[in-house]
Amino acid sequence: MYEIEWKEHALKNLEKLEVSITRRIVKKVEEMRENLYLCDVKKLKGYDKHYRLRIGDFRVIFELIDNSLTILKVGHRQNIYE
Repeated sequence: MYEIEWKEHALKNLEKLEVSITRRIVKKVEEMRENLYLCDVKKLKGYDKHYRLRIGDFRVIFELIDNSLTILKVGHRQNIYE
C-alpha cells in the first residue's frame, strides 16, 4: 500500500476541473494506492521516478519514491506536459 501526498499545485489543477472528472481522478488515485500496476501507469521518459496515470483524456503526473506517491500535476493531456 502506498501513501499519497498531493502537492498544492496539483490540488489547484484538480479544483479547476468539472466535479465528475475530479471524482474519477480521485477514485483512480485511491485505486493506485492499493495496486499501482493495475492502473494505466507509464514511466515518463527522461525522469527516474516520475510516472503518469491516464484517466481518459486526463493525466496525473506523480513521483514514486519507496512507498510514497506524490501527485505533482493534474490536467488534460493536451497541456499537462508543458
